Amino acid sequence: MHGKVVTVFGGSGFLGRHLVGRLAEKGATIRVPTRDPNRAVHLKPLGEVGQIVLEPFAGTADEERLAPYLDGADLAVNLIGILAERRVGDFARVHRDLARAIAAASRAHGLSRLIQVSAIGADAASPSLYAQTKAAGEKAVRETFPGATVLRPSIVFGPEDRFFNRFARIAQLSPVVPVISPKTRFQPVYVGDVAAAIVTALEAEDAPGETFELGGPRIYTFEQLLRYMLKVLRRRRLLIELPLGIARLQARFFELLPDPPLTRDQILLLQRDNVVAEGARGLADLGIEPTPLEVVVPRYLAAYARGDLRVPAA
Repeated sequence: MHGKVVTVFGGSGFLGRHLVGRLAEKGATIRVPTRDPNRAVHLKPLGEVGQIVLEPFAGTADEERLAPYLDGADLAVNLIGILAERRVGDFARVHRDLARAIAAASRAHGLSRLIQVSAIGADAASPSLYAQTKAAGEKAVRETFPGATVLRPSIVFGPEDRFFNRFARIAQLSPVVPVISPKTRFQPVYVGDVAAAIVTALEAEDAPGETFELGGPRIYTFEQLLRYMLKVLRRRRLLIELPLGIARLQARFFELLPDPPLTRDQILLLQRDNVVAEGARGLADLGIEPTPLEVVVPRYLAAYARGDLRVPAA
């Protein structure tokens, strides 16, 4: 990896920050196309002077306009994804069209490796548009860059995550924490492990053309995750299951907000288990031992905890 140039699309986000840091430690030069370089300056201290280059990026799905970001690069990673649409068709534009364009530009510039980060649950037959378009993105990338590696993480946890932090804020302010589909199962995976998996997949000889599903060491129901979070916070809160009809009505209202906490499409996702498929290649195949959430979560939820933070048993 030393001396290689890696272009990381979506590198200024939650997972991107961890990935950029690991790539910098390996001696790579990292180019990060980003909509607002001024808001991504937190990446600069992760490497030496000049090692991390921030480049203005308009988010275009045009192969020719993507060319400057890949010219001279050796490897590329696509982390770009959205959880909600602002306009009809955003899922397809981001998850499918942009992914295809990045793959086409990577191939045209002779890159040796491309990593496409998708999601467990990507399925063309899913009722969720998010899951449908994630699957369409995988297909488009594979058709365009056959040697691409696809990584499918479950819910990713770690500092600044959008799962534990969001529910911890609710628990801090409200005596009631709503839960939808409490028995749906998840296999949370640590952000550092996902970043390590990407770095390994960029170098491993047997990774090109393969798909890896990334999950942590344990499977939990949605309800179990929330109850564990409340133990960490040392707060007594009532977990109330929201009927799907009421949840859909709430989501319809939330969808009017710039950053909706819940959408109708996410409700569809919450009705399906999000765990590593039996027989799928995973973290172990990349030589990575998954990190238990109990080791990490209490550290960054300390700000929401009542009194002294103690690490409870799961």
